[in-house]
Amino acid sequence: MVQQFLLPDWVMGCDGRAFKEDRVQEMQDLGTLQGDVLLFGGPYSNLQASEAVLGEAAERGILAGNAICTGDVTAYCGQPRETVAALRAWGCVVVAGNCEVQLAAEAMDCGCGFEAGTACDLLSAGWFAHVSREVDVAARVWMAGLPGMVVFRHAGRRVAVIHGGVTEIARFIWETSPEAVFAEEVAAIEAAAGPVDMVVAGHSGIAFRREVAGVMWVNAGVIGMPPHNGLQATSFAILSENGIEICDLRYDAREAFAEMQRAGLTQGYDRALLSGYWPSEDVLPSDLRESSRASG
Repeated sequence: MVQQFLLPDWVMGCDGRAFKEDRVQEMQDLGTLQGDVLLFGGPYSNLQASEAVLGEAAERGILAGNAICTGDVTAYCGQPRETVAALRAWGCVVVAGNCEVQLAAEAMDCGCGFEAGTACDLLSAGWFAHVSREVDVAARVWMAGLPGMVVFRHAGRRVAVIHGGVTEIARFIWETSPEAVFAEEVAAIEAAAGPVDMVVAGHSGIAFRREVAGVMWVNAGVIGMPPHNGLQATSFAILSENGIEICDLRYDAREAFAEMQRAGLTQGYDRALLSGYWPSEDVLPSDLRESSRASG
């Protein structure tokens, strides 16, 4: 069932000042899901990782209706067109990420709101231009129809799946974010969708679990890029009757690296697939940066 809800969002006016606008977004209610549910985020144009997560689903006997992506199907890696095609052919549920929203609107950037001159800002120009060239009209139409939130019931829990945040689609929420950040997002989700026991999000790229005021917030991680930990494996999550488990996803990182090289995407994210470290550490809070971990 598809419903509509008002999504409050901060947008920039032509004078450069932020103002609040209520945007209508679709919310998809999947009803009650039986059996294990596979949750994953950020395929990021990484076809090899996408094929690996399909393999995990097949091995675990999880059908497409029990697989949910938290968005950003396309981003850093070399095969956006093929990745979109693979996920659409599989038929898994996909929540709109900021990349889908921006591509559907034929925008000029990924919509993350990176500070001008930062590594993320400079590097995103290259990969977003590649994605925009590769993604065709049919894919953009599909992206425009994706829901902003998905809800379902599972083993006595009510679960909401979003991209980054509800107050802001590209909001970076980390395990170390203040409790007030989680409380604000949970309140916005429940205002739109009713009470929930669990929230599953993506966007920030690092998986974690954190309980706030009786609601479990889970970032399922992303499959297309390692979580800045020096390893090539990426992350996804499995929700079962016993709770939620964050799992490693192993895939052919060298082939994904080679595809980035062939596409001319050699600004640093290509090497990150092999090294396990992002070239854009400035997006991270200081306590999650490798330099902080090394000094500690």
